[in-house]
Amino acid sequence: MKLRILKSFSFKLNAQIEYIAKDKPKAARKFKTELLLRIKEIPKTPFANRKSIFFDRDDIRDLIFKGYVIVYKIDNKNNSIDIFGFIKFEDNKFF
Repeated sequence: MKLRILKSFSFKLNAQIEYIAKDKPKAARKFKTELLLRIKEIPKTPFANRKSIFFDRDDIRDLIFKGYVIVYKIDNKNNSIDIFGFIKFEDNKFF
C-alpha cells in the first residue's frame, strides 16, 4: 500500500515540531523521526491500530504515539493509506 501524507496532517505536525523545538530542538527532531518511522510501518498491518474514535468506520484508524493520535484512512480501492489527522488535547480539530 502507498502512504499519502495529507496537508492537514503535515501542517499540524510541523506546528507541533516547531513548538517542541523552541525549548528542545534535539527532542523535536527525535520526535519527528520516530513518528515518521511508526507511520512507515502502517502499510504492513493497516488494521492493527484501533478503529477511530472520531469516525464510525472500519477503514479509518487511530495510531497512538506518545499521547498523540494519528488518524488515517485505509483506501483498498486505490491501494493507499491517507494520513490526515494529528491530535493532542483538542476537540476533533484535525481538518
